[in-house]
Amino acid sequence: MKQRVNFAIVILMVLGLSLTALGQGASAKPAPAAAPQAGKATPAAAGEKLDINTATKDQLAALPGIGPVTAQKIIDGRPYRAKNDLVNRKIVGQAQYEKIKDQIIAHQVKAPAKAQPAGAKPAAGTKPASKP
Repeated sequence: MKQRVNFAIVILMVLGLSLTALGQGASAKPAPAAAPQAGKATPAAAGEKLDINTATKDQLAALPGIGPVTAQKIIDGRPYRAKNDLVNRKIVGQAQYEKIKDQIIAHQVKAPAKAQPAGAKPAAGTKPASKP
């Protein structure tokens, strides 16, 4: 009987030490993930790139190293044929570009087809539009 009591005490002590060790590990809380700042749009979801030709000022300002002033410069310089136009046109520096180049893209924006005024003749060498 005394052996069972001693064995039970040893088991409880081991269990208590295990729980204490686990409790200490659990109390060291991991650092919380950085929450997006209020009023700032988050960059594109993982795997998606932000189109510098269509992004809003808030979306651009959320990129690392890009603030509201630079975001406005990016908007004012549109359209872009390639994302490295940001550096070529001196809108951002090379260091800033290096921080964001993997997060952005410059899709080509197609201009809408211009409608011809009623009664206008098509340009020489083109076929007139067929009527439905």
